[in-house]
Amino acid sequence: MSSPMGSPAPPAAGRAWAIVAAAGSGERLGCREPKAFHPVAGVPMLERVLDVVSRVALDGIVVVVPAGWEESARASVGRRFARAVVVAGGASRRESVRLGLGAVAEDAEAVVVHDASRPLVSPDLIERALAALAGASGAVCAVPVVDTLKRVEGDRIAGTVPREWLWRAQTPQAFRAAALREAHARAAAEGIEATDDSALVERCGEPVVVVQGEERNMKITTAADLALAEALLGPREFGGAAGGLA
Repeated sequence: MSSPMGSPAPPAAGRAWAIVAAAGSGERLGCREPKAFHPVAGVPMLERVLDVVSRVALDGIVVVVPAGWEESARASVGRRFARAVVVAGGASRRESVRLGLGAVAEDAEAVVVHDASRPLVSPDLIERALAALAGASGAVCAVPVVDTLKRVEGDRIAGTVPREWLWRAQTPQAFRAAALREAHARAAAEGIEATDDSALVERCGEPVVVVQGEERNMKITTAADLALAEALLGPREFGGAAGGLA
């Protein structure tokens, strides 16, 4: 069901904001600029992600970039996403998201966090993550592990790890805003770091559910990842019908 003016229906969680985590250095990718500014098939990762996020019915978007790159980001983002707020990130991913939360409206009911290094995300995946908050404090997009996993000690295989319960976490990850704020406040106070926001919410005892992710929603870390992403994109057109923030 669509809302007036052709925008997608509001998410089940109510007023929703997005945080695009774009403060990664790109060192492993071997690029000179921060990774989010590196092009994928001719278009910077950050712009590709914002093109998708802007098609979802949201009340605001916060983009977190490396300190010193705020003006470059505003110049780039402002051309097509004038209402996106750009803030400087911190020394870690956890700190960068916490700083992004500071720019989210106090009355936000839900926050969806997505990494700019996953530029092949779809609007549907973001919407499904937000919709899953109807029955939980958090929702993590993930895909089941299909490979056989080995536990290795040195150069010896020490055992085979059952994969039945294992999933590969992705972003987007959606959360009730209050739960995410509390989780980050506690983590900051206790000096806890994590590689995703779900881990912080989980340690507070809040219920987090899994949402079936998309295999093409890959994370670009290395040059090989970049080549694969560009092959997957193929002739796909950049730009589409905008949602509430275009």
